[in-house]
Amino acid sequence: MARTVDPARYQARREAIIDAALTRFAADGFDRTTTASICKAAGIGSGTFFHYFPTKLSVLLAILDYGTKETSAWFSAQQGRTDPDEVIIDYVRHAADEATDPRVAGFIRAVGSLMADPDVAAALARDEVTVHGGLLPRVEAAQAAGRIRSEVPAGRLCAWVMVVLDGFLDRLIGELPFSAPAERDMLVDTVRRILSPSWPP
Repeated sequence: MARTVDPARYQARREAIIDAALTRFAADGFDRTTTASICKAAGIGSGTFFHYFPTKLSVLLAILDYGTKETSAWFSAQQGRTDPDEVIIDYVRHAADEATDPRVAGFIRAVGSLMADPDVAAALARDEVTVHGGLLPRVEAAQAAGRIRSEVPAGRLCAWVMVVLDGFLDRLIGELPFSAPAERDMLVDTVRRILSPSWPP
């Protein structure tokens, strides 16, 4: 008789492996991280790891997919709000808060070393589409309500919000010191200025 699988336990174990892998990738980079080190961090045996993930790359892709799903869920939770401009700002705050995780910079470096991999590129593209899909209708609604600048097309304005967010994350792995918690308010202020109906001054 087949063993019954507890979905909640299965998901919890999978997420524990993902979290452990994120820690190891951030600390050691992709190439130097081993499945053994991930297993040790997760407190599991190799058999358990390979039950959930066939390769080291597959767990990195799962981390990216997890982030994309979290972003989609965040935007879905904003449905019904009547302040689309503040949804945009709240997402910027949300993204900045996620970047305060001390593992983020190391993980960005790990992913950066794999940009030529087609599966990684596709995962990053899906994430970009998800962020754009969450922002664009809010930009359009805020423009229609006169709450943000309207002389710039919505798609272009949305793209610039994403450029600022991407630049914020890129600075985390730069040579010069850059603190996500310390720069959070500046990030929000920058996006507000880009969106402001009184911009340019």
